[in-house]
Formats: sequence, C-alpha cells, structure tokens
Amino acid sequence: MPIQWREQFNVGTDLIDSDHQYLLEIINKAERSLLTDNFHQLTALLDELARYGKMHFEREEIIARAPGYPIAGQLRVSHGQPVAKLAEFCHGLDTVWTQDSIAAFTSFLRDWLLNHVIKEDMLMKPWLTKHSLRFDPR
Repeated sequence: MPIQWREQFNVGTDLIDSDHQYLLEIINKAERSLLTDNFHQLTALLDELARYGKMHFEREEIIARAPGYPIAGQLRVSHGQPVAKLAEFCHGLDTVWTQDSIAAFTSFLRDWLLNHVIKEDMLMKPWLTKHSLRFDPR
C-alpha cells in the first residue's frame, strides 16, 4: 500500500516539503515496480531516487550551514547512511529477488523516508519556520 503524504510531514519550507513529496512518489513507484516485476523501471526509479536524494541532502546541508542552525554537524552523518544502504540494494539488482528481499527493500525505503522526515527533518522545523521567509537554499 502506497504511503500517503500527510500535512504533519511538512517541515516548514515549500522547497524541502516538495522534495519530500517527490521522494515519496519515487518510493511508491519503486514499490509498485518491484511488486509487478518491472525491474527495468525499478532501475530507472532507483537511479532517480539516488540522484534526487543527493540533491535534496545537499539542500538540507546548505540549510544546516546557515548561521544559527542548531544541529548542523548531525545532518551530514545521517545523510550518508541511507545513501550507502541504497547503493548496497542497487548493487543487488543483478541477483534474483525473493519475497524476503522485496519485503526488506520496500521496508528500507519506507523506513528511510519516514525516519528522515519525521525524526530528522522535524528537528529543522522550528528553525525553518522562524527563518523560512529569509532563507532559500537553492
């Protein structure tokens, strides 16, 4: 079942919220591709997830370098972990997918996004709410 975007996922800036919504869309499509054995589409989606995720993380790291940002050092470390795990799964695309590996992969994608948004990025919300009108990390 696809993850639905909820208002409580918003972190306080349209740019980051749009990124999160797009990442969620890619993850939902990747899950559908896995469930329908469309591995060609899955490969393209994972490439897009890696590309867009990297760009998104770079935006957040720009925010974290802004004067007065409270948890700057933690962000880069937390961003490296899902990227490495995604690369590990992508490396396994040449192997046969089982129900267990599909379940593990979809669980990883869901957990990564939800943990990233709800646990990590919500820490940015108070700062973003206060500074969003004056700060655009593009």
